[in-house]
Amino acid sequence: MKILYKGIEPIIAVVILVAVTLVIAIGVIGWIMGWWATLGGTESIKVYPDSYINATTSTLVLHIKNEGSAAAVIYKIEIAGVGVYSLTQEISLPPGNEITYNLDLQGATTIPGAKYTIKIYTRACNVISAVTEAKP
Repeated sequence: MKILYKGIEPIIAVVILVAVTLVIAIGVIGWIMGWWATLGGTESIKVYPDSYINATTSTLVLHIKNEGSAAAVIYKIEIAGVGVYSLTQEISLPPGNEITYNLDLQGATTIPGAKYTIKIYTRACNVISAVTEAKP
């Protein structure tokens, strides 16, 4: 009694296994390196040095630009030693756009000439830090 096996040739099986292994390896490497996240675009917020805090009116004058390839949505701004401000109306900044945004610091006391660290929080979970000065 002779048993006959029917199936694919061993060389074809090896080629299929190598191809599947390569596809999985490329996927894992891409995930580790962050290649897949950049396919949808990234935001890149630049804070211009002419941003400042007006100590007299308790207002942050924030001059920013989105230099990335995806829209940025800012929902919170934190100023060290002053306060955390959740924006009632989020700032949506398309790629390439720049704006000057005035944020009322709700009567917070700032010292003219002092430097303050600002953190800008976006919906893409990025935190952009900048240092600005309080002007009289």
